[in-house]
Amino acid sequence: MLASASPQRRAILTQLGLTFEVVVADVPELEQGDPAEVVTENARRKARAVAQRRGHAPDDVVIGVDTEVHLDGEIFGKPADAADARAMLGRLNGRTHEVHSGLALIREGSEEVLHDITRVTFRTLTDAQLDDYVETGEWQGRAGGFAIQLRGAALIRRIEGDYLNVVGFPVAACLDAAPELMQAAR
Repeated sequence: MLASASPQRRAILTQLGLTFEVVVADVPELEQGDPAEVVTENARRKARAVAQRRGHAPDDVVIGVDTEVHLDGEIFGKPADAADARAMLGRLNGRTHEVHSGLALIREGSEEVLHDITRVTFRTLTDAQLDDYVETGEWQGRAGGFAIQLRGAALIRRIEGDYLNVVGFPVAACLDAAPELMQAAR
């Protein structure tokens, strides 16, 4: 079970060939604090809420994920509006930031919580380029106000780490912790 409404996370799990059910976790999320602690706690809350509400068979896995952008001691969540998105992108412009994801796996009565970081460096962009990107609307519902898998790819100079973590799901960390997920996909 995927405890997330994110279409990006659904697409990644589908791409991996996994069979899963989406169960949206409606829980309050932390928005401030140490980024590793924020994303792991949010992922844990999502997974626990779904596991408790739905129950699950012994061989089921409940996955909760949270992804945030971090720069200069501040967490950049999802922008409230276009102006907020433009402000975030302006601060990320020409700089390297971190994308943190927390992943919680609940299975067979156990709970495992992981953290992954990918470093993302933005190209140095003009105000007009940033404004044009904001006009695409891709910033909506995206931590940091950009979608690397869409037109936001043009904003990026390089990444260090798991690309899919930036999209919203730390695949490598998940499969390291739960290799049985790929065996189930066969």
